[in-house]
This record gives sequence, structure tokens and C-alpha cells, in this order.
Amino acid sequence: MANSSSSSSSCYLQVDVNGEEVFFVNKEILLSFSGKLRNLFGKSSGKGNNLKVIFHDLPGGAKGFELMAKFCYNNGKTVISPSNVVVLHCVAFFMEMNKDVSGAQNLIEKTEVSLKEIGYWSWSELIEALKQCQNSVVGRLVSASDESASTASPDSSGFRFSCDTKSTESFKNCYARTNWWFDDLVVLNPEWIERVVKSMIFLKFDHGVISRFLLYYQKTRFTGVTLEVKGKIMETVIDLLSSLDHSSVPYKSLFGILRVTLGLNISKSCRNKLESMIGSQLDQATMDNLLVPSPPGVNFLYDVNLVIRFLKSFLLGGTSWVSSTRLKKVAKIIDLYIAEVAPDPCLKPSKFVALIMALPDSARDCYDDIYQSMDMYLEVHVGLSEEEKTMICSALNYEKLSLEACKHLAQNSKFPATTAVQLLSTQQSKLKSLLQETSDPIYSSELSCTYSEKSYKDKDIGHIVHYAKNLDLSTENEKLKENLQGMQWRVMELEKVCRKMQNQMAKIINSKASTTPSTPRSLPRMCS
Repeated sequence: MANSSSSSSSCYLQVDVNGEEVFFVNKEILLSFSGKLRNLFGKSSGKGNNLKVIFHDLPGGAKGFELMAKFCYNNGKTVISPSNVVVLHCVAFFMEMNKDVSGAQNLIEKTEVSLKEIGYWSWSELIEALKQCQNSVVGRLVSASDESASTASPDSSGFRFSCDTKSTESFKNCYARTNWWFDDLVVLNPEWIERVVKSMIFLKFDHGVISRFLLYYQKTRFTGVTLEVKGKIMETVIDLLSSLDHSSVPYKSLFGILRVTLGLNISKSCRNKLESMIGSQLDQATMDNLLVPSPPGVNFLYDVNLVIRFLKSFLLGGTSWVSSTRLKKVAKIIDLYIAEVAPDPCLKPSKFVALIMALPDSARDCYDDIYQSMDMYLEVHVGLSEEEKTMICSALNYEKLSLEACKHLAQNSKFPATTAVQLLSTQQSKLKSLLQETSDPIYSSELSCTYSEKSYKDKDIGHIVHYAKNLDLSTENEKLKENLQGMQWRVMELEKVCRKMQNQMAKIINSKASTTPSTPRSLPRMCS
């Protein structure tokens, strides 16, 4: 037997084994033992010097072919042991070695005699044989999933043959279904499923198919077994799913697994893996997905701690790797969730605030939904102290509240008195910023900033003044009331200044428009 292309004898046959290795063997020797090769060359009329056969899914791969070839070259004599009997037996069936020309005992008979002695094998020999079985099974599955196949085609020097086990139409149809082997392997215990699937992953088997098999395995094996066995099955499935490409695992199925594990005693590390898989793709979740009941011993209606952990997994590594679109999508889902849990009388203020602040401020363009949830929370939790109310309101971004929300908040007696101060302070800062923009003209080559654009900002200023005038000043704290009134007076003064500036700017714009020469030229523009 040769393994290089240097051989050019007409009796030599080139054999490509599963794309792993190419062998050059004596054709006549192998034909005397292999019914598959005899049938193949019996149908062929090729007389060329170079003959090539391609095997797509030969059991045991290159190693299996080499063991078989040695048996043929030694005229049917070879050492058969627990370390090679499984591979030899599979190869013998593949190559149809149930007859031979010389009349010697064929390879199938020899391996069957050896397998009958399995009861006398040592423990280590049994384990080694099982490993061979596992490798043969995985190798067959991987090769069956390979869509590439070579076809027989004549060339100038001889013939090229493509041979595999998919010889019958029924077997082709069987292989065409990617899940044809699910029911065959589902009988294996979790330990062997783990070994087989890890081998599949190593051999780059399709992750989507593996994912479907694991979900099928979990569902099928749960029937009629104890909680302890269910826990072991679930741990195995979760561990293996976590080693796959997360995009190959149906996201909805992860929540199904999560709900099943609520009644099982699985390890903390296993739960962490499942939560990490869910959290990393949180933008695919729905609000209903997140409404998971709290574990036993916790008074909350829903498991808020779980959702907070999901958010931490989503943000793992910082917000720099999470796109703005994904971040805002998660914020919308979480805001719906916050509105759902806010009426829970058992939800502590610290957990409520932690849920709101788990996402960065940049995730929300508007805080109106958060304000409404806070309003509901304070309505249900009437016994909170001023300190607790202040802590809750610290999660609110006043600058991202709409006009209607600001009006409502300014007169909302459920919120602490300091909230009105914070709201007014924020709006006063906003007013000052607008006034600074109004007083700083910006020049460019075109006159495109008109009085109507400035009036739009004046409208904003008017709204801010309106907030201040309508603030609820009913409070027992006289000093606070005086401060509010003082701030309100300053806003009114700023309003007068603003109106004066508006009149001046209108005159400037009208004056420049009336003195514009007929010859076009670059004009400065004023921007409010």
C-alpha cells in the first residue's frame, strides 16, 4: 500500500477517504475482499491507468480505511482487539466484506467473533470501544450533513468514481431530513449526549441542528422521570446550548427552558449560563417574556432581581459595544415592565429605583413613562418616608420630561416638596441656556435663520415661565416657599429681558432687510 502520488502502476487505485487523506492501493488485492469495489468496477468499462474512488462517509475515516487495507494486504490476517474491533466492524460492513475470493474467513465474521467476547473485556477496554462507537456515530452524522458530493465523470486518463453509503433512494430521503437521527440518539443518557454533542461541535456540525436536537432531547426525556433526573438533563442541555453560537438557539425557547428550571434544583453556574444567554440578546425579548414569577420565599409578584441580572448581562462590557438602536429597544421593553411591576405593594423602593437606573440615561429619549410609573408607585406605597420618595425621584431626568409631564409634576402632591425645586431649577437652567443662545448671533454666508425660527425658541421660553407660574406652592416649609417665590420672580424678570431682546432683534432683522442692495452679496445671519 502506498500513500503518495509517485506510484504509476496500472494496478494501483487512488482512494480519497472522506477528504481526509488519499491512499494508493493495489486494486486487485482490495477487490478480492470488498464486494463494494467489485460491484463498482464490475459496472465500469474504464481501462485507464489512473483510477480514483472517492468515499464520502467511510466509518473511522482514514484510520479505518488503513486498518481495513492492512487486513487485505495480509491475506485476511490482522490483530483484532477491543481498541479497533468497532471501527473494523463498521468498515467491513461499509466495504461489503462478507465474502472473499480466497475463501478465507471474511472481516465481518472475524469482528463478530471478537464482539461476542465483550463480556470478558476489562472496564478500560469497554470504555475504549464505546469511544469508537461515539466517533463512528458522529462521523456518520457529520458526513451526512455535508451537501458536497462528487459525481462520476470520465477524463482523458481514466475514470473517477464517487462512492458513499447513500446508495438507495430511501436512504437518500432519510439523509435529506436533518433530524432523521434525533429519535435514535434520544435514548442516550445525559453523559453520553454531552460526549456526542461535544464531538459534533469539534467537527463543526451545524449548530442550528444541534440546538434543535438538544431541545427535542430535553422535551422527550422529561416524560416519566424524577425531578433529579430532569435536573441533570436540563443542566446538560443548558451547558451544551451555551457552547453553541447564540444566534442558532431560538430565543423564545430559552424562556421556555427558564420557566422549566424554576421547579428544578440545578446548579448556580448553570443558571448563570442560561441568564447570560437570555440577557445578551435582551433586545429580542417581549415584556411578557420578562413576567417571570418570583421564586419561593420572595414577596415580589414578579422576579425583578432576574430582570436586573438580564440587564447587567446585556450591558456586560459597557455600552460602547451595544448599538444605540438595541439599547433604546431594550429601554422600551423595560419601561413597559416597570409600569407592570410599579403597583406591586411588596416591591421595595430600592428595587424599584435599581430597575430604573439599570440602564444608562442615554437609553431613554423621554422620561414620561418613568414619571407615570413613579406616580403609580407612590400612589400604592402611601407610607413611604420623604427620604424614600426623594430616592425614587433621583432616578428621574427632569430635562427629558414633556410639557404635560412637567405641568402634572409641578402640581403632584404625591411627590416630595423638593421635587418642585428640582424641576424649577432644571427649567431655569434650560431658560438661561436658551437666553445665551438668543444673545449670541452666529454669522454665515447665507441668511437662513428667520424670525419665525427664533419665535419657536421663544415659545419654549414661554412654556418654562408657565411652569414657574403654575407651581404648587402649598407647603409647610415657609423657607422653601420663599425660595420658590424668589425663583419665580427671577424667571419673570428673565421673561421681560427676553421680550425686550425679541423686539430689538426684530428691528435689526427688518432694518437689514430694507437696506439690502440689489447686487447679491454675502449677508450675516442672526440665530436665536
